[in-house]
Amino acid sequence: MYNLPITYSYQAHPYTPMSTRSGDNPQHFVNALLNGISRKASTVDLYNRLAGVAPNPDDRQDLMRMMEDEQRHWWELTNLYTSLTDTQPVYQVERIPFHSYREGLQRGYETELADYEQFRICSMQAQHSAAYEILVNTCRDEWEHAGRLGALRAAEESRVISKDYGPNPYSLNIDEATVQNDTFRTALWTGEHLQVTLMSINPGEDIGLEIHPNIDQFLRLEQGEGIVRMGDRQDNLTYEKRVKQDFAIMIPAGTWHNVINTGNTPIKLYSIYAPPQHPRGTVHVTKADAIAAEEGHARY
Repeated sequence: MYNLPITYSYQAHPYTPMSTRSGDNPQHFVNALLNGISRKASTVDLYNRLAGVAPNPDDRQDLMRMMEDEQRHWWELTNLYTSLTDTQPVYQVERIPFHSYREGLQRGYETELADYEQFRICSMQAQHSAAYEILVNTCRDEWEHAGRLGALRAAEESRVISKDYGPNPYSLNIDEATVQNDTFRTALWTGEHLQVTLMSINPGEDIGLEIHPNIDQFLRLEQGEGIVRMGDRQDNLTYEKRVKQDFAIMIPAGTWHNVINTGNTPIKLYSIYAPPQHPRGTVHVTKADAIAAEEGHARY
């Protein structure tokens, strides 16, 4: 994708800080430089994925601009490494995981601050001016990127839908609103006879086995993949089907049902209850919040 003249293996594992022992001897400096190259590759990958789920063109443009900065530093550090060792760097690219756009912005912010400190220390231990200039310029961009990511995350948090617009007339891009939602459940519109909620189910999680005796329900997936199970008893879920983006699920009243996320990204779906199931204005940030809110009430 990035067309860099290097060889590397791609593997997801915990993100670890760059070594700061580059001043001990030239080999430690080279090792720290190699670690820095790997970190640049990781942030390029992170910004590319974040840009793909950005909620608007302005955010996407900011993330692409930061990705281009990281690509440039990736090149510069690679060239510096090659000039010092006469070899091409070989390394693993650490894939920084995130389940939502907001979480990805936070992970990027934390990564940039950590990289700033590590490259700052490394620059002070550089043995010649060319290396020092490259590392100082990298530090400068790390600090700028951290500030920009913090601003993007603050804007995203203030933008999250938290208002129930029913029962007034209302319209919106339901696909966009569903994909942008990061809460386990948010009531978007509650009327007298119908309710629309947005849901986000993390990988490995599920909605939870439940039944609505007097309520028909409609679900539509706008992102992700999983399995839906339904049946007339908790221990007799005879209906099972794999579902993914653009699939709709119809759940008759009185049917036990569950949706399990079997993919690597959150399932983003909207649900229509007829009549309404949850109190107007319901917001459950996590599944644990939803369970806590239902304690003391009948669980159908």
